[in-house]
Amino acid sequence: QVQLVESGGGLVQPGGSLRLSCVASGNILSINAMDWYRQAPGKQRELVASITSGGSTNYADSLKGRFTISRDNAKNTVYLQMNSLKPEDTADYYCYANVMVPGTRRWVLYWGQGTQVTVSS
Repeated sequence: QVQLVESGGGLVQPGGSLRLSCVASGNILSINAMDWYRQAPGKQRELVASITSGGSTNYADSLKGRFTISRDNAKNTVYLQMNSLKPEDTADYYCYANVMVPGTRRWVLYWGQGTQVTVSS
């Protein structure tokens, strides 16, 4: 009943920018932390950035200064602004969130289906 849907991926040249969005929809009472992960071809999934419901952020060290995570709690949406993109940023990017569903009294983890980002000239 709860879904996370990512969008905004695509093909971009090195040095370019993309803004990813992830919208949570369904029977949602509250959302705690929201995260972005990525998985490059042949590699394990890794944490890109996270943001709390209050707006506190954390980033992978290698991405600081290039990526920015933000959220709009009223819209149940998290964003990832990606600047100065490099070929090594090529990956599938996934949204991840802790969601409270009415009546459960428990935080449930949800993953989106992912959006592909390709950085190439």
